[in-house]
Amino acid sequence: MAERLKLTAIFDTLDERVEDDTITLGDIVETFNSRGFGPVVLIPGLIALLPTGGVPGVPSLCGIFIALMAVQLVLGRRAPWLPRRLARRGISHARWHRIAARAKPWTRRIDRLLQPRLTWLLGSLTQRLLALLMTLLGLSMMPLELLPFAAALPALAIVVMALGLTAGDGLMMLAGLLITLGGGLGLGIWLL
Repeated sequence: MAERLKLTAIFDTLDERVEDDTITLGDIVETFNSRGFGPVVLIPGLIALLPTGGVPGVPSLCGIFIALMAVQLVLGRRAPWLPRRLARRGISHARWHRIAARAKPWTRRIDRLLQPRLTWLLGSLTQRLLALLMTLLGLSMMPLELLPFAAALPALAIVVMALGLTAGDGLMMLAGLLITLGGGLGLGIWLL
């Protein structure tokens, strides 16, 4: 199993290793390729969840990226792959640095919550089922973008599940599933 990372380390690693003016989706894949799918899905989930996710097109782009990465895990790939055209998209390094600096107090708190538990949920079959759900959630971000900030709901579920994958924390994976169920139920009631 891939080495487990903490959220603060993911922010710092990406900020330190990428020297270009833009942090692209390709940079994310390249930086965390050897660490599995958790960090690769986590970063675009966070981008869609944060205020930048309110910019038109950002949730759809992040959702497509998440779905593309997650479906690879469903199919059993060991390392993520990304088409060149999508790999060139990204966020300015300066903006990422500001986001990382503001988020650091929060990421440190989240890191204290993350720990290996319910490790039986980290099996291959469970990860593939979770990736299938992430694929569907990523794709749902495109139509939900039409409703103001509605794409943040699947983004939150993806972030929590990706944190579970990244830190080896099965409890976080279950929490992401509960967010998905509760959010789907709440959105369904709201639309009726």
